Amino acid sequence: MTKVLQFLADAEQKAFDLEHRRKIRFNIGKYNAAVQTGLTWYDDHELARERASYLKSKVINNLDQYLLEFERNFTARGGKVIWAQDANDALREIGKIMARRKARTVVKAKSMTTEEIHLNHFLGQNGIDSIETDLGEYIVQLNGERPYHIVTPAMHLNKHDIANIFVKHLGIEYTDDAQKLVLTARHLLRDKYTTAEVGITGGNFLIADTGAVAVTENEGNARLSATFPRTHIAIVGIEKVIPKLEDLALFWPLLSTSGTGQQVTVYNTIYTGPRQPLEKDGPDEMYVVLLDNGRTNLLAQPDKREALHCIRCGACLNVCPVYKNIGGHTYEATYSGPIGSVITPHLSGLPEHKHLSYASSLCGACTSVCPVKINIHGILLKNRQQSVQEGLADKEERLAVKLWMRAMLSRTLLNLLPARAKNYVLTRLLDLSWNKRRGTLAVAPKSFNRMWRERK
Repeated sequence: MTKVLQFLADAEQKAFDLEHRRKIRFNIGKYNAAVQTGLTWYDDHELARERASYLKSKVINNLDQYLLEFERNFTARGGKVIWAQDANDALREIGKIMARRKARTVVKAKSMTTEEIHLNHFLGQNGIDSIETDLGEYIVQLNGERPYHIVTPAMHLNKHDIANIFVKHLGIEYTDDAQKLVLTARHLLRDKYTTAEVGITGGNFLIADTGAVAVTENEGNARLSATFPRTHIAIVGIEKVIPKLEDLALFWPLLSTSGTGQQVTVYNTIYTGPRQPLEKDGPDEMYVVLLDNGRTNLLAQPDKREALHCIRCGACLNVCPVYKNIGGHTYEATYSGPIGSVITPHLSGLPEHKHLSYASSLCGACTSVCPVKINIHGILLKNRQQSVQEGLADKEERLAVKLWMRAMLSRTLLNLLPARAKNYVLTRLLDLSWNKRRGTLAVAPKSFNRMWRERK
């Protein structure tokens, strides 16, 4: 089954799964209510969005300069930078680090870039135990799933689902007490931090003028993952750069308020490299993997490169009517929802993922909530245009559009068939699409052209 047919089948199944929709609407509803409260803390939220959009645009349009500035400042404090053109480059270099450290255990904080390069699968193939330390990530890892949401990996599960997962995979006694479930995970993970040879995190922002990686989280697990192991690896997309340390005062609140409604996330940490001579804790060595993996495909397209402004807050997912009905796993991609539909075709290949750009109502809700003002629904349209220009549209679609265009440009052809014949053609063409869930389209018995002539 092709990716598009699989997507349509999965989307239909999830859209009519009432229990799934109930869980998602409940969980997203809590976030949306919190976000509305959080926005009231801004004197001028629109001004903050404008400033963030300007700064990200400035960086993306001069990305090479800011990345080199970051590298220069980060390496000055003993850090090491690895430039990875694609996932294979990143995994190969990470594998070398693991071999040098003789690593058998890795503790990993929540990171979408590690999901993007399938790091856990790679480590497992090399006999290395990789443990997710974020609670949501740990739950979906136990259940053999990919994260459901950019910010909330286990959004599709309630506490009864989680309890059953813990019973099945950890062998504990069933309990639906959320606090007991959290304590179970905490107890199992604590020893992992002190025994792991390598800790891996992502990075929410790369700070050019300081040569630092900023990580934001709510549980403190990323800080533990970066502090206890002797080696810390941060895997970060090249688009995550911001110019100055002071810019965090703008981006940290925007990120937290847009995603979860918090004034600021609970734990915000800035890593400037390995432990220095007078510092009491931290890793002996720190690497930053700068991941391209298709991002320069977007960078090379001026009309779409603003998609690289994304700070991964998840706000567009929470307001998207399509996402709320079909869920995160249906996209079969690392990044789901509107922003995932924008960037995945460029990161992972337009021929295989062009259908994601059609998984949108183009209502514009995603654009209206984006904290860096990305024109998400506009870029989705441009993706569709690109897929047609590159000849990726289905043969049936191309034929239908060609016939429609010929008929619309010729009154003679349009009047050639009677209404009954036109209705037969419409019914056959739309039988497996429009007519499946909607009333059948019907042509009027008399066209406007004919009625006008009769009137005369």
